Amino acid sequence: MAQNEKNVESENPNIGYEAKTIEIWDELPEINQMLLRGIYAHGFETPSPIQKKAIVPMFDGKDIIAQAQSGTGKTGCFTIGTLQRINTKENTTQALILSPTRELSHQIKRVLDAIGSMIPNLVTQLLVGGTSIDSDMDHLSSNTPHVVIGCPGRVHDMLRRKCLKSANMKLIILDEADEMLSQGFKEQIYNIFQFLPPDIQVSIFSATMPPEIMNLTDKFMREPVKILVKAEQLTLEGIEQYYVALETDEHKYEALKDLYEVLSLSQSIIYCNSIRRVQELYEAMTEDNFPVCRIHSNMEKNERQENYKDFANGKMRVLISSNVTARGLDVQQVSTVINFDIPKCVNTYLHRIGRSGRWGRKGMGINFVTKRDIHTMKEIEQHYHTEIRELPASVVNQTSV
Repeated sequence: MAQNEKNVESENPNIGYEAKTIEIWDELPEINQMLLRGIYAHGFETPSPIQKKAIVPMFDGKDIIAQAQSGTGKTGCFTIGTLQRINTKENTTQALILSPTRELSHQIKRVLDAIGSMIPNLVTQLLVGGTSIDSDMDHLSSNTPHVVIGCPGRVHDMLRRKCLKSANMKLIILDEADEMLSQGFKEQIYNIFQFLPPDIQVSIFSATMPPEIMNLTDKFMREPVKILVKAEQLTLEGIEQYYVALETDEHKYEALKDLYEVLSLSQSIIYCNSIRRVQELYEAMTEDNFPVCRIHSNMEKNERQENYKDFANGKMRVLISSNVTARGLDVQQVSTVINFDIPKCVNTYLHRIGRSGRWGRKGMGINFVTKRDIHTMKEIEQHYHTEIRELPASVVNQTSV
């Protein structure tokens, strides 16, 4: 057993522990009043279901494993929990937040900085690939961050170089943990834990719970408080799901143009299953004068960020993407997600369709399906106990979002 693996058998700090559920922010026990002001200033009027259940155990120093899809308020949940646990009077790094992508890490930092904007002397730092290692090292030594947000690769590198000090860390958050493990970060995550204090508080947030997650909890967590949601509850509440039946793949683009002629949308995301498909569709839509941008994993980081910014601020109304944006990116105006290619994985379907109807808004997911996609669509329906209905003319004619 590694030095900092937690001996689950010999101690169970959560025996008899009952997590308090809150209904309003003011019920949070002993909350830092500057944090409370930041919550309200950020526009969080009332807690979301995951926030009602998961924040108090974080305040209480408990390990937690919370299952929640994007758009349910989990980023707000763990940022509030983190900001309550740290002491900005101490010039030490006290919390570490890991995420699978640079874009998601950037977004988490923005939320953390916004909610923590009223807390005096708060320092946060981003550690992600594609940036200067020397610059990261300089920032870590010249202005010690209370909270570090980043991807496993760069974080592990900074720990290994002894530039990121872990002796005073109280809390580690793993966001989109299933995605990090599926992307091959398992070894880096396990290596990061070897640098952390053995009694560090661990919080895992994930949309799905594959066996790899349970292995991680067994290894590094002390009888975590489990806040789990059944698959059918994870769906797609408030999101209308439809399909458009097409004879062949070649008919998809014409169907897409027909759809945009009759749908009045604020912003929408179109997903394809490959980078090549993203590029081809982008070129075709650009030629037809659609206000469109694209994001895929082969693009340079700066170009990806620029395109995402154009979409987030409304300069571009349509974003075409591979699965690189299927998690975590929060554009609250997105009303419709179109699966130009239906995803091959049921979990990916959840993350894609979860881009619409964020924060309780009504959303719509439209799936283009050919005969070969019928089986996949049925699998998705069975997995989530949901129904994907044929897109009726009445929806097309009435939708103005």
